Amino acid sequence: MRRPFGRLANGHEVEAITLGSEDGLQAEILTLGGTLRSLTLPVMGKRIPLVLSLPDLAAYVKDTSYLGQLVGRFGNRIAGAAFELEGKKYPLTANNGPNLLHGGETGFGKYVWLVHGVGGGKTSHVKLGHYSPAGTNGFPGNLDVTALISIYENTLTLAFEATTDAPTPVNFTWHPYFNISGDAGRPIDEQRLMINAARYLPISESRVPTGEIAPVAGTPFDFRKSKSVRVPPPSSHPQIALSGGFDHCWALDGRAPAAEIQSPHSGVRMAVRTNLPGLQMYGAYHLRTAYPGLHGICLEPENFPDAPNHANFPNSILRPGETHRSWMSFSFST
Repeated sequence: MRRPFGRLANGHEVEAITLGSEDGLQAEILTLGGTLRSLTLPVMGKRIPLVLSLPDLAAYVKDTSYLGQLVGRFGNRIAGAAFELEGKKYPLTANNGPNLLHGGETGFGKYVWLVHGVGGGKTSHVKLGHYSPAGTNGFPGNLDVTALISIYENTLTLAFEATTDAPTPVNFTWHPYFNISGDAGRPIDEQRLMINAARYLPISESRVPTGEIAPVAGTPFDFRKSKSVRVPPPSSHPQIALSGGFDHCWALDGRAPAAEIQSPHSGVRMAVRTNLPGLQMYGAYHLRTAYPGLHGICLEPENFPDAPNHANFPNSILRPGETHRSWMSFSFST
């Protein structure tokens, strides 16, 4: 189902597209930034929300928290808003202190994406496309991106493809704020998380990776066995004291699922799978001031943050003649 969702100041119309079935998982996708506006699941005879959402288009235009948006060209942070490639330095737009965050001043989430196709049936889907010209936020290369969002049974999947005409860094992700308790006002502390990762990326004071890939063993970052996402005291680890909680990337082991979160309150379980090497977990602590009364957690499959500036991180450079392909899925059960 497609319906109008409003019109931007520049005259561009935004649509809302519903995926899924009436008796299972349902999502509403906005053409503005491929935003996951809602995700709901029937639980004990009642359809419950699984992600945080905003009431109208004006709220999404004003939003600076990336609520539900597709993220690019480069998700997470690039230190000093600059990188070097083939002997040339590229300055980028700094929008997070000295750093670039989630693509720069105007990332993927603020553009109206073209609808390349919508389909129903057993697998319902929408395919969105976006063209990012060379020089956008300082990035080289004209970039063509598609995002295929689909629901099959109770699994929501996002698959990216991209090509370029010049070498350029890419790191695409999705930014839903999950609260699978079914109550956006309910703190996430009771929810239990497992991440299949023996290592994580410590960060500096400006929240970019130091370059170290550190073991989680014996630290609060060890989620190899399911445990509460409640923030431990600052004294528990210097990285917790530094960031005020969890806002780090885990280096995934490659086993499925990459992560699993469960709510004792609703009984809902969500499994995350991906072909990407990293998973950012963020406890959304800024919501206390940005959106008082809302509670959520971000689980973002991604390449490593600041990858262009670290030779020991997985490659993030897309080159002419190559096609970037990445995917992530979120499966729900009760």
